[in-house]
Amino acid sequence: MQYRRSDYDVTNTVQVSSVTSVRRAVEELYTRTWPTGPVDKLGTAFGDFERLFNGRFPGFLGCDTVYHDTQHSLDDTLAMARLLVGYERSHEPEHRFGAERALMGLIVALFHDAGYIRQTDDTTHRNGAEFTRTHVGRSAQFLARYLPTIGMAEWVPVATLIVHFTGYELKFDQIRLDDPRDRKVGHLLGTADMTAQMADRCYLEKCRDRLYPEFVLGGIALSHGPGGLKVTYGSGLDVLRQTPEFAAETIRTRLDGEFGGAHRYYEVLFGGRDPYMEAIERNLEYLRAVLKSQRWSLLRREPPCFTWEKNALQNMRALVIQHLTAAVAAA
Repeated sequence: MQYRRSDYDVTNTVQVSSVTSVRRAVEELYTRTWPTGPVDKLGTAFGDFERLFNGRFPGFLGCDTVYHDTQHSLDDTLAMARLLVGYERSHEPEHRFGAERALMGLIVALFHDAGYIRQTDDTTHRNGAEFTRTHVGRSAQFLARYLPTIGMAEWVPVATLIVHFTGYELKFDQIRLDDPRDRKVGHLLGTADMTAQMADRCYLEKCRDRLYPEFVLGGIALSHGPGGLKVTYGSGLDVLRQTPEFAAETIRTRLDGEFGGAHRYYEVLFGGRDPYMEAIERNLEYLRAVLKSQRWSLLRREPPCFTWEKNALQNMRALVIQHLTAAVAAA
């Protein structure tokens, strides 16, 4: 039995830290399902994604968020491709997405976290995680500018709405779409985003070591209010302690709630199995055992960060110390 590698997908066959590997896998799924679709635009989008996250896209710095890094977005996009294909194979022609709508969904998946990336003229923010509360809206703004450059301007009104199924800035009843197929693409997008990250081989370590620093810099971990300093997450371990409840709520209200159990479309590609939900349950079962025993040393994986900055994790930790010191001093 081969152990799943830390930067590979749930099948241990696609290196989700590699733009080339994910592009090939997604293009194969796309061309098999929509053989006459504009696959060249998909290739262009992957190239632009790589430039954006690596700091070579005009007007933008690269990705410096250590949880929402390049691997996360690529993993999400591969999951989205699988869901789109599963859906398409499960429906009659009049209810299918078609090549253009599916392409739009894949491009939104690629750039759904573009809002974390700072612009080159930004002299206020020191790390993209500071946009945690507003990053989805910023991703929508990026898509509004980007899609016309690849001949997809007509999809801007839809793309800039469905990206909000990956976040919390808009309530779901505020996302109004005329075509029910567009809303379903949004459901698949939100499903791909949540299942890919929760099924990550190193999800638990990443919550403790990487998501917590992003929460601190994004004003999620602690905040100032009328009653003084409010602490939501006191440490990375505190994030882990709250993860079982978060996962249960996410599955209930999002995956099996608003998104209508869309994760079941994975089963179409995997012979009736859902490897994403299986991996999520393994992660949660392991976490429950760790929390019960309090043997934190069992969480010992240290996967690499796939960011623009070589020392992104160390830089974020230094910023976190500064942020926490300032917050305590101001309390």
